[in-house]
Amino acid sequence: MTKPKSLLKALGPGLLFASMAIGTSHLVLSTKAGAQYGWIMVIPILLANILKYPFFEFGIRYTTVTEKSLVEGYLNLGKTYLWVYAFVTLISTFTVLAALYVVTAGLFMNLFAITSLGAGTISLCLFVFISLLLIVGKYRFLENSLKAVISILFVALLVTTVLVLDKGPVPESQSYLRPEIFNEAGVLFLIGLMGWMPTAVEASGWVSLWGMENLKTMKEKPTLKLALQEFNVGYFLTALLAVFFLIIGWMTLYGTGTELSGSAVVFANQVVSLFTTHIGNWAYLFIAVAAFATMFSTCMTAHDAISRVSLDVLEKLFPKKESLKSKNAFAVMVLCMALVNWVVITLFGANMGHLVALATFVSFVLAPLLGWMNLKAVMGKDIPEPYKPKIGLQALTYSGIVFLSLFALYYCWMLLM
Repeated sequence: MTKPKSLLKALGPGLLFASMAIGTSHLVLSTKAGAQYGWIMVIPILLANILKYPFFEFGIRYTTVTEKSLVEGYLNLGKTYLWVYAFVTLISTFTVLAALYVVTAGLFMNLFAITSLGAGTISLCLFVFISLLLIVGKYRFLENSLKAVISILFVALLVTTVLVLDKGPVPESQSYLRPEIFNEAGVLFLIGLMGWMPTAVEASGWVSLWGMENLKTMKEKPTLKLALQEFNVGYFLTALLAVFFLIIGWMTLYGTGTELSGSAVVFANQVVSLFTTHIGNWAYLFIAVAAFATMFSTCMTAHDAISRVSLDVLEKLFPKKESLKSKNAFAVMVLCMALVNWVVITLFGANMGHLVALATFVSFVLAPLLGWMNLKAVMGKDIPEPYKPKIGLQALTYSGIVFLSLFALYYCWMLLM
């Protein structure tokens, strides 16, 4: 049995995973799932978390055993595998951060009634502030600060969930027509919800790199058992908070017939307003803090992760480039990510939906392949036999690959219709 003190010291990659995953997939999609379809949507949320678990677990397993990144694992399988992951990372580079910062900036403006500045200016301020935090504080600051942010987020969400449960569900409107889950609109929503729950599969490479950084900061290398326990804490927290968001949406919006906005920013503001109407204005602070902490921590962890993974991919593809190995390489990459994504927001603000749709398409279609690559890496010669996943976890992995493949095929079919 692992001592709680040892587990607390090892907290890192799992905590960062939770912080990164608990973003729009939770604040927007989980809440909307409860608001539109009620408690029944807990089934696809938990199913997605269970079936995708091995893909992310393998990132921690591979790095803890080999002390190498999963990106290097792809290279060891063959350069073609690395190029596949590089392609997915390239799409993420130009879309994910821009989308997250726009939502966070808009949410900040709506929650705190800022009208004198535009979303582009607020986004730029967030880019500068978060970039400085990552460059000056590095991994250890990120890890320590997120312990505080996640704690605040968990308490705020727990209080909000208890309050809405105590208040009970809102009365169902007599004219309310319950939406079908298995029609075209319902299935497309399910695809989005389960596709991004808890997050995209390529984030397994991000978790691996956080594992690498965590190993550098520890005096003693953690055992595989301890590293997996730490990750499992973060993963469980991610699933639990998704259920909290679903309960909040279900209790405050389901059956009211309220027209829910398709815009993530407008919907988040709409939800906060409805929460306070349902619970009372005094609860606004809890809800506002929970919503903003959710998106801010996601921006910070995603910015760190995409910078690290982009640098690692470039190092493996171009090993002779000494500039990629310099002490300042990470800081330069963080600033590059900020600049590139701010330019994307500035130039393509009106067409951000199209860029996000491209990222969604690439992520969905290649998710089964990435899952299979992760399995191949941990079953390969780099991992000694005792540390390879057991037959039960392998079976769950294949189930997840089949599940993601069917979703990807159906998603492509829907786009062609």
